[in-house]
Amino acid sequence: MKVVSFSETGCVRKNNEDSLLVLSQYGLYAVADGMGGHLAGEVASRTALEVLSEASPELEGLGEDAVLDWVKQALIQANRRVFEASTVNPENEGMGTTLTVLVFKADQVVIAHVGDSRGYLWRKGNLIPLTVDHSLVEELVRMGQISPEEAEKHPQRHVLVRAVGTSQEVKVDSGCFDCQPGDFFLLCTDGFSNVITEQELIQELSQTGSWEEHFERMRQLILDRGAPDNFTALGCIME
Repeated sequence: MKVVSFSETGCVRKNNEDSLLVLSQYGLYAVADGMGGHLAGEVASRTALEVLSEASPELEGLGEDAVLDWVKQALIQANRRVFEASTVNPENEGMGTTLTVLVFKADQVVIAHVGDSRGYLWRKGNLIPLTVDHSLVEELVRMGQISPEEAEKHPQRHVLVRAVGTSQEVKVDSGCFDCQPGDFFLLCTDGFSNVITEQELIQELSQTGSWEEHFERMRQLILDRGAPDNFTALGCIME
């Protein structure tokens, strides 16, 4: 497994509320995008990933069939920890975070997520979305009230309908599928996906170059476009 990543504050925000986790020894990778006043967003995203990190040694003894349930339970525990932290310190009240996780086990991969940090699979020249945003505009698109094109410019496109830590209970979307040599998995926060379109992502990945070069060109493109938000991308390449 080859891993490439970046996490940047951007050109507007003063601090980076995004976090990423790379635990290759357990096949565990994640990105989180925190939200909340003061530094609460940083606390939320960091806390969620700490829960995953603490539980990760349990993955060593699990069979493939048990990994999916482990991931879902880990996200539920992360939700509980972030929510409890938000009730203890008034400065953290109302904080939350997105959380998108990949776990590789043998020839399978599990993905689970809450929020609008996305997962993609690039396989044999095709870009396959692995997640559906838990956002207000995505709900409006599904109901046919706005088009996908209108969603890209909608003034409420940042409003989430589901996040880790904003309530005592959380619903986790998850799935499991086979992976193949040459597969490229991308996790990214909305600071990335709101600036680089899926078509531009396809164009970039279709070009020649190393994975490091792909990531550097995308990082620089976001900065050139003003990087209005923190932005994070994490790539896992099956070799």
